[in-house]
Amino acid sequence: MQAPTHTRSHHPSPSSVDIRLPWWAVVLPALAFAALLLLMAGPVPADAAATDPGVGGVVIQIQQTLAR
Repeated sequence: MQAPTHTRSHHPSPSSVDIRLPWWAVVLPALAFAALLLLMAGPVPADAAATDPGVGGVVIQIQQTLAR
């Protein structure tokens, strides 16, 4: 009597995961983050650029929020 043989399936094994993201799944969140960061920094006139901390002000606000 012959033992039944197991044939290999062409499906990938569950341990190997192959996930590919479309280009916009990476670019759109990065653009949204950059836009929100610019909105938080606010408009800075050219003459006040030397005195206004700009993005440094955002970092200070984040530190103050986390310290609460």
